[in-house]
Amino acid sequence: MRCAALLCFVMMSLSSAADVLRVHSANPRYLEWKGRPVVLIGSGEHYGALMNLDFDFVRYFAALKQDGLNVTRVFSGAAYMEPQGAFNIERNTLAPAPGRYLPPWGKTDREGLWDLVQWNEDYFARLRALVAEADEAGVIVEFTLFCPFYPDKDDKTKSPMWPLSPFHPANRVTPIGGTPHGKIHSLEADPRVLAAQERFVKRVVEELKDAGNVYYEICNEPYICDVPMAWQERMVEVIVEAQRDHAAKKLISLNIANKTAKIVEPHPAVSLFNFHYTYPPVAVAENWALNKAIGHNESGFRGQLDEVYRNEAWDWMLAGGASFNHLDYSFVAGHEDGSFDYPDTQPGGGSTALRKQLAVLKRFMEGLDLANMKPANELVSGLEKGVSIQMLAKPGEMYAAYLHHSGKKSKELTHGKWQDRFRIEAPAGRYRVEWVDVITGRVIEAQTMTKLELTTPVYETEMALRITNGHEYGEQVSRLF
Repeated sequence: MRCAALLCFVMMSLSSAADVLRVHSANPRYLEWKGRPVVLIGSGEHYGALMNLDFDFVRYFAALKQDGLNVTRVFSGAAYMEPQGAFNIERNTLAPAPGRYLPPWGKTDREGLWDLVQWNEDYFARLRALVAEADEAGVIVEFTLFCPFYPDKDDKTKSPMWPLSPFHPANRVTPIGGTPHGKIHSLEADPRVLAAQERFVKRVVEELKDAGNVYYEICNEPYICDVPMAWQERMVEVIVEAQRDHAAKKLISLNIANKTAKIVEPHPAVSLFNFHYTYPPVAVAENWALNKAIGHNESGFRGQLDEVYRNEAWDWMLAGGASFNHLDYSFVAGHEDGSFDYPDTQPGGGSTALRKQLAVLKRFMEGLDLANMKPANELVSGLEKGVSIQMLAKPGEMYAAYLHHSGKKSKELTHGKWQDRFRIEAPAGRYRVEWVDVITGRVIEAQTMTKLELTTPVYETEMALRITNGHEYGEQVSRLF
């Protein structure tokens, strides 16, 4: 009986390890989940699903599942929240109503005053429930542990977020020193601040030790306030040590830059590097030699047209990105189904239509042999100036590409009646060529060719291309749509 019980325990541990989101076993530039390759494609709320008690995450995850998406960002709320109106975001979920903010810290007799030595068990119960609900919906949770305090636009020495933080002296009973907000996320902080941060990270890692649908991002946009890499790597080490004996070890990510930056000497325990607002997708190419997953985990300040975010996502993923997450302002408390009719003053967009279009991209990517594909724009010749193409290839067997004429326009795509001609360098074969509508996923035209000398159908904004060597396999891929 004892041997049988031990075998059962071992099998459960192996199953848990296999089900966790992890680096792809054959290609570390991609991820796998539950034993299968996965790309993370999302369009989600503004990160307050945990800390904001008015936000119904059950309804929210049901909406993501229905729309066919599989990732969301969640801020911990341990030290950071926002005032209403921040960044011109209407009904910001990171700005809970009075009395509706849920931090991890112990409650006191006074509303808004927190004990940083004690825990708020309601917080961790909600955290576990949120992650479990996401898992049920097939959604990966990027759990962002910290966020810097953005400076006031008129006085850079102040921050409108800092007075709201549990770490602010006016909001805590715990004597942890007088570290200014610009040094809270640094090794120069009072040792008691660092101790509180580390205790929190360890508690989260322990609470989620059995979850398979989570990865940890250390800090959102650390570059905005010059959060030192040394502090971020200190938090990486805390996670590594805290989950040393866990079967389901979580991936760790760093948020590197807006647009792009060259990653130099990364911490070996970091598996995913995230960028914001990076179009065109140069960050992938600049960091391809790392042999790590490169993600784009925030878009959403380019106006309200769906088309620009659809374009940004396709460009990124066909350049070799591992994940894409849009910041979708149609999700707010009371409209967790993504039906909020946001005002024209909102900095970005989001809609059910956009989410379904991003799901087309997700299915398109799932039909590719990502373990064996890589960027291959150098195989393309003959395109006229002004045409943008991003292409992945397993030469001789599979090609996937995305074309458009929009350059670097910020808030709209370049519309027209486009028809492009070009050639893909490929060995002779029997290729099934499919031109795919990026809005519906429908194959517009399909043909069999032995040489890849191509002419697109006429299109208005963008076009996707899928090529497989072998007619039968190509038809199998097409049935995904």
